[in-house]
Amino acid sequence: MLKRVFVAPDPGRVRLRFAARAVVGIGLAVVGCALAGQSLAGTVTGGLAALLALFTVSDATVRGQAVTTALLPAVGLPVLAAAALLHDHPVARDLTFLAVVGAGVYARRWGPRGHSLGVFAFMTFFIAQFLHATTGQLPQLYAAVALSVLTAAAVRFGLWRYESRLPPAAVPAPPGGTGLARVTTRQAIQATAGAGFALVIGQLVSGQRWYWAVGATWWIFVNTASRGETLVRGFRRVLGTVIGIGLGLLVAVPVNGAAVPTAVLLAVCVFGIFYAAAVSYTWMMLSVTLLAELLYGTLGVLTPGLLALRLTETAVGALGAVLAVLFVLPVTTHAVTDAWIQRALRCVHACTAEAAARLSGADHADPARRVAELEQLLGRVRLSVAPLMHPLNPMVGRKRRARQVLALLDDCARETRGLVTVAADPEASHDARLAAACWRVEAAVEALTQRGADDAEHLFTAAHPPAAEPALAHLHGLERALAELATPLRTPSGSPLVGA
Repeated sequence: MLKRVFVAPDPGRVRLRFAARAVVGIGLAVVGCALAGQSLAGTVTGGLAALLALFTVSDATVRGQAVTTALLPAVGLPVLAAAALLHDHPVARDLTFLAVVGAGVYARRWGPRGHSLGVFAFMTFFIAQFLHATTGQLPQLYAAVALSVLTAAAVRFGLWRYESRLPPAAVPAPPGGTGLARVTTRQAIQATAGAGFALVIGQLVSGQRWYWAVGATWWIFVNTASRGETLVRGFRRVLGTVIGIGLGLLVAVPVNGAAVPTAVLLAVCVFGIFYAAAVSYTWMMLSVTLLAELLYGTLGVLTPGLLALRLTETAVGALGAVLAVLFVLPVTTHAVTDAWIQRALRCVHACTAEAAARLSGADHADPARRVAELEQLLGRVRLSVAPLMHPLNPMVGRKRRARQVLALLDDCARETRGLVTVAADPEASHDARLAAACWRVEAAVEALTQRGADDAEHLFTAAHPPAAEPALAHLHGLERALAELATPLRTPSGSPLVGA
């Protein structure tokens, strides 16, 4: 698990810069709040607001990120006011919290911006429970949020702006549909039901820290789109929490809120959250748990008993998520996996078409943009099939086929990247055979993505001689990978196989 975080590929050191920028941005926000005379509660609120502003905003363009960042206070401040106003009205508070949960998950239907605003709204309500915020504290909390989001934006778009030097990568939206066929609609209902269970049982466990259970349910649903993904994420959340609590007993409890060591450890935790997020949810949760422990130490309430309570509430929240995805409008792993694979295959064809157009002299063609989109889609495919490849999954046949699909999709991506690299060479010439190869790629993608088509493996019956032309060699490799995908993706009757 440690190897997965620190040995995982980091092209362009994007994760490293992402994490380092977060430490700088959140650190400046906290210092700014302190210099502005904020109380400890205001400073904590400001730091968490800056963390969310830097962590959740993931629009494909810098302009889109700026718009989403500007909208965060517009969504978060009214929610913060509602949480403070309902502080002494438990029933209304709880119902409002559940409404925020459902709306926050449903907002994912509008892509990265909806996701970011939904997370910020939920966390604003959560922070109010964490600090027991009242209406008298609202002015300072408002100022802390505004100052911190502004500071985070200044770091992101001014002091440390690196997105503009990277090709814009489209962040895939969840699979579509209408009504209850839409994944985000079903998940909004699931998350609300799971959070309702967590809220009730969490309050029976603790009348003071019940919101931990709701938070665990919420974060298990974030960035998942199927029953299998949610179950795996719940397991990893509990595992990360257990390890984080053990580490907290060794580190956070002895430190007990001492200013300098706490500040250093908080910076390390922030770095860990951002650096591990893309490759290990378990490690990210370990960092989140230790960060929470350090904050409680700063507030003077950290004890071993509190850590045991956090573990219990996390287990309650995970159980709520599991029950919801199993019994409330379940979204099968098959449905989501099939949708992501089809989108990835269509993107392979789009990359090929753009590269061929570029080779034929079309200056407007931009295959590099399509490659960035393909990488994002393949990441979603890997996340979707993760439940099938989990060590505890007893279905050996499906696990084997899932590995085969991922390996062949990686082959497709490798050949596509090679083709795009060749196309970027201004001296590369167009070969008449490229058009025929591109047509065969298109036909293979159509066969693989149209339900009921079971003849993709027969599209390429003749063996290709070794191609001297690099672009043609990559296209032949792409053809072979697409033809081989037909077997693990389809049964003889034509029904999808990977996520069945």
